[in-house]
Amino acid sequence: MPASRNKRKARKAEALPAEALPSFSRPLPVIKVVGISGSGKSTLVRALRAAGYEARPISQEHSSVPDLWRQFGPTAYLIYLNASLEDQQARRQDVTWSAAAHQEEVQRLAHAREHADLRIDTAALSPLGVYEVVRSFLTRKRIRHADHPLEPLPATGASSKKSPPNPEP
Repeated sequence: MPASRNKRKARKAEALPAEALPSFSRPLPVIKVVGISGSGKSTLVRALRAAGYEARPISQEHSSVPDLWRQFGPTAYLIYLNASLEDQQARRQDVTWSAAAHQEEVQRLAHAREHADLRIDTAALSPLGVYEVVRSFLTRKRIRHADHPLEPLPATGASSKKSPPNPEP
């Protein structure tokens, strides 16, 4: 085959949209998880990554940038986890929570909450229960995932200080 023809084929291959590539060579859709401190973001992300999903926690609750969750690459799905002040206090004895601090987090998360594809009140759910709700949602949406666990991400928030147990996916 002439060299010029090979170059044309190479350029054509580079121009293919991601959907035209075989699924094993396309990047996985990114699932971002936002929510109130102590709502289970890190635990959920660990479980989703163990199941092969490209999940990432976004510490939106600590930022005054309303759309921080949009700042770090494309988002296929945004999941919002809610927790009441009482839930925060019960789950994170290492922090003294106040109603004012909780309300500030709620305000900082308003944009993400409005744009979330799935909102979960984690009050009555175990970590495994939250994972099952999310996994069911992702399965119904037919979200691609790896057939093997993904590399864990560095810990954020409270989980950077301790390692709570992983719910079994």
